[in-house]
Parts: sequence; structure tokens; C-alpha cells
Amino acid sequence: MNAIGAADPEVRVGTGRLRGRVEDGVAVFRGVPFARPPVGALRLAAPMPAEPWEGVREAGAFGPPPPQSRLLGAAGADDADGDWLTLNVWSPGLGAARLPVMVWIHGGGYMYGWSGDPLFDGRVLARDGVVVVTFNYRVAAEGFGHFQGAPANRGLLDQVAALRWVRGNIAAFGGDPDRVTVFGESAGAGSIAALMVMPSASGLFRRAIAQSVPGLFFSAELAADLGAAVAGELGLPPVAGELAHLPPERLIDAGDAVSDKMGGCPQWGRAAYVQTLLGPVVDGEVLPAAPWSSPAGWAARDVELIAGHNRDEYRLFMAIRGDLGEITAERADTALRELAPDPRAYRAAYPEAGQERLYELVHSDWLFRMPSLRLAEAHHRRGRAYVYELTWPAPGMGGEILGACHGLGLPLTFGNLTAGAAGLLLGQEPPPAAAELSARVRAAWVAFAATGDPGWPAYEPQTGHTWVIDTEPGVGAYPEETSRRLWAGHAFDPLPLLARP
Repeated sequence: MNAIGAADPEVRVGTGRLRGRVEDGVAVFRGVPFARPPVGALRLAAPMPAEPWEGVREAGAFGPPPPQSRLLGAAGADDADGDWLTLNVWSPGLGAARLPVMVWIHGGGYMYGWSGDPLFDGRVLARDGVVVVTFNYRVAAEGFGHFQGAPANRGLLDQVAALRWVRGNIAAFGGDPDRVTVFGESAGAGSIAALMVMPSASGLFRRAIAQSVPGLFFSAELAADLGAAVAGELGLPPVAGELAHLPPERLIDAGDAVSDKMGGCPQWGRAAYVQTLLGPVVDGEVLPAAPWSSPAGWAARDVELIAGHNRDEYRLFMAIRGDLGEITAERADTALRELAPDPRAYRAAYPEAGQERLYELVHSDWLFRMPSLRLAEAHHRRGRAYVYELTWPAPGMGGEILGACHGLGLPLTFGNLTAGAAGLLLGQEPPPAAAELSARVRAAWVAFAATGDPGWPAYEPQTGHTWVIDTEPGVGAYPEETSRRLWAGHAFDPLPLLARP
């Protein structure tokens, strides 16, 4: 590997020269365009390749975040030119090092998020011997609104564009284009599941790590009805040519307004119950089928997969919403009725669970735990898959009330234990166990990216081999066997549009 000197490093990519920075012995290039700004004539369109530039482009600052939902306090875009489709590279060895490459796809419910989040800084992970890439993609209605005259799943198409850029340019940063691993959490993991069945993404990555895969995929009919509701909030038809003339913030705000009212729209079914407005759309073209559908999965037959989840996924959302200690029997009954394959079987399978525990379990299972396992089971039939469960309880919020909750894998994956939201999960002074566990997780992920072997046996239905990540990680049978049996016959089909009452 070529050593990184003190001088600002320069590389040439297909569109011109870039000047980066050296930080902690790692070469960093930020804000690199991988596609043209999706504004003007390109608004609500598929991404187009970035245009070349003259001279040397400074790559020291992150590109701005794309327009995104404000429901959880996320910052909106601050770039009127729409220069949102940018990526960032951290490399411990430029030139001909041919290191494994790890491309991160951030989460955020398909509604918010950006690659400049300090939690996703790639320096620690890069020092473990990989080239790390993070990137922005369009989210909320800009990326996933289903409108007439616009391609479906524009956010996913942005991800494909970023992966094509990596394929064509990562060698200049010391990366091996034939050893690209995509990794992501939550909506990022759901995106990876989608990419694994998208023809346009075939051949762009060799391995995948999907952390807490959400099972939220939309039928075209449901997505179109939701898109019509967003446009109706603006007094416009759901036609891209009409909506593209609006400032992006107005379209995003209209989506937020519809999200707030979803509970009163029973025709949207489970999407309304969990107040989820947008996500990948099984449109039959960009995304031909749900990722657990075996025939479509052959697009990823040569991909090696890690898929896993956290034990107490939904506890984080309950804590944020103030639901801990507040779940009534009525709310538990509603949750089981809306989500469980068989509410009576659920109660019988967990006879010791109180109302709050049942409420948490069924949400965790439906949203993340069982879709993650189902992805591994489906992929096992056509390739090699590994399964993990994170059971180490988060020490944040003054104790272990969060358990092994959603998002806990983020600081462990990147090794950034005090950045961004890590303080909520790990506390302001993370215990030594957090650093030790992060080192083990990173070692497994990097080994997988380099060789395809994370260090534990591949998943087999007969044995259920699972890497259980706790203070002392170990391999055992799949820990959530009770839930696995309850959901064994559930198809996780795209969410349908129901008849209006």
C-alpha cells in the first residue's frame, strides 16, 4: 500500500482531478460529484453522469444534504444549485494498493439522512485496511415519491449511479473494483435488499452487509395513491411535470403533511399504521420484485451476504416517543391485530410477555427482525449468507433501558463512539466494552469485505448458525427461533392499496 504523505493528495477520476486532505494518516476526498445536480430539466428524473471540470477541484468539504423530511428535525438542503449527489472517499493507501472497498448506504426511513453525518466518518474503518465510500441519495418525495412521468425509485437509481462511479474510479484511490462491499443500516439495508434484485445494479458489488433490514416495500398501486395525496396537498395532479416547478422544500413539506395524517387513511393499511409514507416501490421495472422473491433474486446470485438485526429493535422508537411504560392492553391488541400473522399464536408463543413486551416484539419482528432473517433465508437458496444478532445492551440514556435497540450497530460499525447520535446510545463516556465490541465488529466486516468470510459459519436452516454479538460474541443457534416459527409462512409481500371504506 502506498503511504499517505503530509501533502494534500491528488487523484484523477473520469471527470477531472481532485485535491483531498490527509487526516489521521488517511487520505480523504469529500463532496465529489457522481451525478449531475437533479434540478431544472433533471428534476424528478433519473440521475445523469457528472460533468467534467477543468483544473483541480478541491474535495475538502462534504456536499450539502439533499432535500429531506423535517419531521425528525433534519436539516434541509442549503444548496440552491442542487449539488446534492456527491460522495466521499477515505483511503489508507492511494495508487495501486487494490484494497477492499466498503460503500456505505445511510438509513433514515427513506425520508432523511446524508453522508456528512459525523457518525459515518470513515477514518477509523479505513485504518483497518479498506477504502470507505459514503454518498448522498435523494430521499423523501424527491427520491421516492411515485409520480406520473417520473421514474420510480429515484433514490435507488442514485445509489446505482454512485456504485457505477465507484466501479469506474475507485482504483485511483487504492481500491479494488472487483471487491466492493455495500453495507448499510435500516433504510440503507432495505436499499441493499432492493439493489440485490435490481437488474441495473447487477455486477456493481461483490458482497453486501445488511444491518436491520426493514420489510417496508410498496406496491405500485399504494405508492401511486400516496403520491397523489402528496400532490393533492399542493392542489396539483400527481404529474412530475407539474411538481418539478415547485421548490423542493414545498414538495417535501407536503409529504410531511400527509405523513401526519396517515393514521386516518385505512386504505393505506399497515403503511398508515406505522406512518410510513415512502419506501422502495415494486414497480416491475426499476425494482422487479420484493427481495425475498426467489426468481428475482438471481440478479444477486454471485453476491455474498451478511444480514442481521438487533434484539430489541423497536425499543429506540418507543423511548423517543415516550411509550416506555405507557403501552396499554388496547394498544398491544391493536399492534398484534395490525402486524402479527396470528395474534392468538403470538400471545401463546410468548406466555410470559406483558402487554408492552408483546407490543415491542411484534413491531420489532415485523419491521426489522424477520425481514432481515428472511433476506438471509432467501439468499441462502442461491448463494452464501451469514446471520448475526446484536444482543449487547446500549448503555446510553442513563442505563440499559434501550437494550440492543435499533441503530446501536452504527457506532460499533464505524468506531465513532462519541459522534452524532452515538452519545444517545452509548452515553457521553462510552464504556471500554463499546470500543472492544466495535473492534470485533469492524474486524468481522473488514474480513468479509476482503475475503467473503466474516469468521463464523454460513447460515443453514438446519443449524441456524448465528453470530451473537454481546460482550463476549459467540456462535450459536438463531436466538429468535420462536418468532421465526411464527413468521415462517408470512410472505412480506409489497404493501397493498386496500379498498376505501
